[in-house]
Amino acid sequence: MKILLTGCSGQVGWELARTLLPLGDVIAANRSEADLSDPDGLRRTVQKLNPDVIVNPAAYTAVDKAETDRDLAFLVNAEAPRVLAEEAAKKSALLVHYSTDYVFDGTKNAPSTEDDVTHPVNVYGQSKLAGEQAIQATGADHLILRTSWVYAARGQNFLKTILRLAAEREELNIVADQIGSPTWARLIAETTAHILRQILLERQQDVFNSGIYNLTSAGETSWHGFAQGIVEIARQQGVQPLKNRVINPIPTTAYPVPAKRPLNSRLSTERLEQHFDLKMPSWDSALRLCMEEMV
Repeated sequence: MKILLTGCSGQVGWELARTLLPLGDVIAANRSEADLSDPDGLRRTVQKLNPDVIVNPAAYTAVDKAETDRDLAFLVNAEAPRVLAEEAAKKSALLVHYSTDYVFDGTKNAPSTEDDVTHPVNVYGQSKLAGEQAIQATGADHLILRTSWVYAARGQNFLKTILRLAAEREELNIVADQIGSPTWARLIAETTAHILRQILLERQQDVFNSGIYNLTSAGETSWHGFAQGIVEIARQQGVQPLKNRVINPIPTTAYPVPAKRPLNSRLSTERLEQHFDLKMPSWDSALRLCMEEMV
């Protein structure tokens, strides 16, 4: 089986390049080899490689920049997934695509389910929702995995930023009224590999149904709580000197940014856990495992 993986140098893509290896011949493509901002070139790449499975973690993820870069955000997050799905449909291949909690407005007082009404409040969320809808419209076999607050031991993310700031500053101000589930990129990749095995079997037995699943860690916290957890674990590890003494909780209104964020980013993983017989780990236990690898 041939698996085409886009965005192999990104946080999730880097992990997928390793976890997917036991499933088949993984063609890990970076941006120069599978550029989602060039849909025509992307189409030619898929046609040339003729994969059985396409796994697409690549995306335009600059949430604030997207507010003034709408065309590129939609090109990468909506048009490119449509092209991948169209090519998958032609070849009876499977497309695995990643989306986000930002397709919701965050006003629900409980974790969002896959069936809740979508209502993105920023351009990034709008572009990701358009990508979901474009994939569904093609009729291709697909699996869309919505995740949130992704971090990793490599790349640019909240974890790396907090470690840097905690080493530089005695006092930090972190938003405390946005709630979500920090999710380790490796957890996303390992879960993908697990469920992909089952999906491939379902396709062989002609019982596969395309759909959307939420994939996040269990539990919830705020960005402030996430930052506190990072600093606490870093102190326990003692791997770098930390100046930080205080992490102040602040409201979203005290940290203005171009793109509005949903206050509730929680996603229910009940459908994923039941269908694929999984138990998602807590966000803090996954964070500790990730940071242990950084020692």
